[in-house]
This record gives sequence, structure tokens and C-alpha cells, in this order.
Amino acid sequence: MKRHLFIALLVAGTLACAIQVYAHHSFTATYHEDQTVKIEGKMIQFQFRNPHSFVQILDDKGIRWSVEWGGAGQLGGQGVTRETLKPGDVVVITGNPGRTEEDHRIRMVSIKRPSDGFGWGGKPGQTFD
Repeated sequence: MKRHLFIALLVAGTLACAIQVYAHHSFTATYHEDQTVKIEGKMIQFQFRNPHSFVQILDDKGIRWSVEWGGAGQLGGQGVTRETLKPGDVVVITGNPGRTEEDHRIRMVSIKRPSDGFGWGGKPGQTFD
């Protein structure tokens, strides 16, 4: 009886993991991972959540950008909290552009806040022009 219960739990756990992996979307299907863009603007909103956080930016042309970032758990482990970014903060973001240009979506590669030097991501010495 214990063996049957163990096998049933093992199968259920395996299926649960498979469903979670299947449900996760492909970044390659949504973003051009071989390209980078740079935007600058004012923070409208910071959604610190799982499975992915989002930053909403308004650039100087009045375009609203939606920037996809890591999950709250991942970012929290890197020192980012829900208090890190505030509406009105001016930020410079580099990232992978969305495949549908009119959606104004970006996948975050790096973010910098010039007012105090806060920065996340990128590689030392890497620039995005």
C-alpha cells in the first residue's frame, strides 16, 4: 500500500512540474533576443510580482512602454524590492524589443536611474547605443 501511494505521489509531482513548464511562454516567441534597444523616460508604474514583474515607462515622445522583468522572488534575491522604483523616476532601460513593434514591449536587460546611480543588469563595460 505504501509503495502504491509513493508511486501515485511521484507521478502527480511529475505531472505538476510538466504542466508548469508547459505553461511558461517562450521569450524568443515574444522578443527579438538578438537585438537591443534603449529607451529613456519617466516611470509610470512598477508591478513587482510573479512570475514576471513589469515596468511601465512614458518616453519624451509620449509613448508608453511595457518592460518585462524578472519575477519578484528572483529580483528580491538581487536586492530589488517593490520600493526600489517609484512613479516619476527617470530611468534608462536597455532590452530586447518585442516582435510586434506597435506593442512597445521590451524584455529588460538593464535599467539605470541617473539621479542616484541605481542600476541593475547588463554586463560590466557593456553599452547599448
